[in-house]
Amino acid sequence: MSFLKDLWLFLMQRKKWWLAPVILVLLILGAILIFGGGSALAPFIYTLF
Repeated sequence: MSFLKDLWLFLMQRKKWWLAPVILVLLILGAILIFGGGSALAPFIYTLF
């Protein structure tokens, strides 16, 4: 969790607000791939990509 805290502090101090949507999209895609990889929904998720 310290990585997320450091990342948040970096965004706040450096005013790199354009990085926030990029990081959010990467986290969402990672979660979809992790949770969809071992479930019955995997074939449907892989057709999206």
